[in-house]
This record gives sequence, structure tokens and C-alpha cells, in this order.
Amino acid sequence: MAVDYIVIVVYLAGMLAMGWWGMRRAKSKSEFLVAGRRLGPGMYSGTMAAIVLGGASTIGGVGLGYQYGLSGAWMVVTIGLGILALSVFFSARIARLKVYTVSEMLDLRYGGRAGVISGLVMWAYTLMLAVTSTIAYATIFDVLFDVNRTLAIVLGGSIVVAYSTLGGMWSITLTDMVQFVVKTIGVLLLLLPIAVVKAGGFGEMKDQLPTSYFDPLGIGGETIFTYVLIYTFGMLIGQDIWQRVFTAGSDRTAKWGGTVAGTYCLVYAVAGAVIGTAAKVLYPKLASPDDAFATIVKDELPMGVRGLVLAAALAAVMSTSSGALIACATVANNDIWSRLRGAVRGPEGEGADGHDEVKGNRAFILAMGVAVILISIALNDVVEALTVAYNLLVGGLLVPILGGLLWKRGTAQGALASVAVGGLAVVGLMAAYGILANEPVYYGLLASLAVYVVVSLATRPTDEATLTAWRERLAGRAPEPQSEPAVTAHQ
Repeated sequence: MAVDYIVIVVYLAGMLAMGWWGMRRAKSKSEFLVAGRRLGPGMYSGTMAAIVLGGASTIGGVGLGYQYGLSGAWMVVTIGLGILALSVFFSARIARLKVYTVSEMLDLRYGGRAGVISGLVMWAYTLMLAVTSTIAYATIFDVLFDVNRTLAIVLGGSIVVAYSTLGGMWSITLTDMVQFVVKTIGVLLLLLPIAVVKAGGFGEMKDQLPTSYFDPLGIGGETIFTYVLIYTFGMLIGQDIWQRVFTAGSDRTAKWGGTVAGTYCLVYAVAGAVIGTAAKVLYPKLASPDDAFATIVKDELPMGVRGLVLAAALAAVMSTSSGALIACATVANNDIWSRLRGAVRGPEGEGADGHDEVKGNRAFILAMGVAVILISIALNDVVEALTVAYNLLVGGLLVPILGGLLWKRGTAQGALASVAVGGLAVVGLMAAYGILANEPVYYGLLASLAVYVVVSLATRPTDEATLTAWRERLAGRAPEPQSEPAVTAHQ
């Protein structure tokens, strides 16, 4: 294992070095939070794919393949479909808005009244997403170094917090690009073919397993529908995803770079399911499907290759964790704290040269990172935490966000009512039916939609000045604002 340890240590040291390098570039709010809005197609595609393909997509995707066969790919497939839909239909318009958060978009569209409430819902989503990624360190570091769960979470979480705090989005972008390359080599080019060969090839896999393992719909229609509802729609509206769209250097980059990333996700989905199916042949009686990835890596791969594939798993977790962390901190600072304080830029003169804003956002990343590590130590169930995150996101924010983009008649009152009713309905239904039940997101989303339409039609339309300003921003004809659009009391 010595060679494997060296591979992992070099990888982790490289992540920290890139954090230090990113710190030298992140000299303004725009550079720190959205990499200056100037990523090219190659880097944009790699980093977008990296953030959505995390531990759940890698370890969980292989686990679903172990449990259901090829149809286990559906979870990651729906993630890829979400990125494709976002990129083709919405990303260019989103990038032209020149905002930093989803709540700022809602303020622009509805007239500046949705920020704090929508920010709270988005903050809860990004916080739980960061927690689920951080918990996953325990599995990987246990395989690598045989350390206890708490130490593994602290070790992995601290590295992500360190490079994210140092350089913000520039550090995260650079590390995500490396993580994308490592995942591609480790999972697609090494683990996939080795697993298939070790299992005796596809012919032997078909002979050894039930035919349901090769049924594309074997996982069940209701499960697939739920994945679409949660993950495909979740990709359309998550702050962690939008913040990557904001980094695109042009409309074309956002559209076509994202399309490449979404297509890559589809390939990654099939690869994970095939690896899991091969693991079922090799280890038919594992205690848990989620053990399939670690078991096949530990037992079937040669030294050195094993270290690289484990680094790929670590890369998957780190990319999602860092993206969720900076999204959580951005929302906490820009949408909640700054608005509650009465101004987006402090009275001390923040924003005059960008220095104070960078310092403030850096402090929020550090604070949120510490909170994520502590919560991760206290929680055990990754699936429940992830379900809570996506139920809140889709149930509370999907309707007002897509409604704002697609329906002119939607109003601020309708949006606020939709966020409040949808969010509360999801929480209440999870308490009644259970966190893992499908009903909370089904009924919560329906309640959100009904309230949005009814209240919007019952209230006065959004004033024409607000809609005109909104259309100008969507068309890219308005300059990036020097302050957040919803708060004007101090100016």
C-alpha cells in the first residue's frame, strides 16, 4: 500500500498548493466567487462535470449498479439530463444576468422581495449537500488509512475548507479540473475495464446474474420518475450549479460547455452501473451495496492503480464538497447576512477595492466549513441528509425560479407564497411520511405550483419597469451591477 499512500498524499498536497495559487488570483469579489466570469469551454466543461459527479454519483452509482444492474445508472443519468436541460435552455440567459446567487435572480425578476426567504431555503440545501459530501470522506479514508470516522471527516473536510477559503472559486476551479482528469482516468479508463475483465466479460456477467440486471427499467418506473423530479429539476435551480454557470466567459461557453459536461455525466452513469454489476459477479454477498466500490478497488486493482482510483473517489467527493461549500457561504453572506444587516456592502466601505469583500466571503467559507465538519461528525445517514436537501430545493424553489424565467404573469407575492408553502409542505410531509418517502416532494411541489399560480393571478402584475430591467439583463444589455440589486437603503 506504500505506493498507494504516496499517490494519495501527493494528490492532497497538490490540492492545497492550488488553493495557495488561487489566493493570488482572487483579488476581487467577482474573482473570488465566480472566477472573474471568464472560464473557457474546456475548463468550464471539466469543472461543471466535476461538481455534479460527487461521492453519491461515484460510490453510490456503483452501489446502485451492484443492487439493480444496468438500471442503477438512472440516478446519475437524471443528473446528466438536468445539466443538459440547464445548458441548452437556460444557461445563456442565467450567465447574462451577471448575479452571484439564485436569490439575486429572483429579486431582479420579482422586484426585490424574495431574497432572504429564498436564501434561507437555498442555504439549507447547500449546507446539507456539503454535509453529505463531507460524510463520504469517512468511507474513503477508512479504506486508505484505516482511521476512525471522526478523524477521516476532519482530515478530508479540513483540506477542502483550506483550499476553498484561500482562493475561492479560482482554487476550486483549478482543483476541480484536476479532479475531473483524475476521475476520468481512475474510473472510466482504469476501474471500468479492469472490473469487466475480472468479472469474466459481459458474457459471463449475463450468465451469472438474473436477466433483471440487464433490463434498462429494472430499477422501477416510480424510482426513475422520482430521480427525474429530484435530480433533473434540482440541477436546474441549485446555487452550486448556477454559481458554475456564472463563471462562464460567454453565452456559448455556458451552453456548449455545459452540454459536453452533461454528456460526460451520461457516460459516467453507465460506467458506474457496469462496475457495480461486475462487482455483483465478483462479490455476490456484500453486506451493503455501497461497499461495492471500495471492495472491488481494494481487492482487484494492482498497487499504484489502486491509489489512483481511490484518489478518483476522493476527487469526486472533494469536487462536490467544495462547490457546495462556496455556494453555502455565498448564500449565507450575500443573501442572508448582508440583507438582514440592511446592506450588501458594509458601511465600512466594503467594495471600494474588492479587498474587504473578499475578506468577508473568505470568513464565511471558513465559518461554514467548520459548521459542515461538525454537523458531518454528528450525522450518520448520508441518504437522508441528501434527500432533505433536494426535497427542500425542489419543493421550495423550483416553481418560483422556473416561473420567473418562463411566465411573465408571475408576481413577487406568488413567488414568496410558493417558497413558503412549498418549503413548509415538504418539511411537514417528511415528518408525516418519513424522510425517504416520495410523497413529500410530490405533494410539496404541487402545493408550491398551485399557490404560485393562484396568488400571482390574484395580485397585481409585476410593474413594467421591473420587467423591462429584467429583460435588459436577460438580453445582456445591462452592465454588471456594482451592488446587489435588491438593497438600496444605504445608497
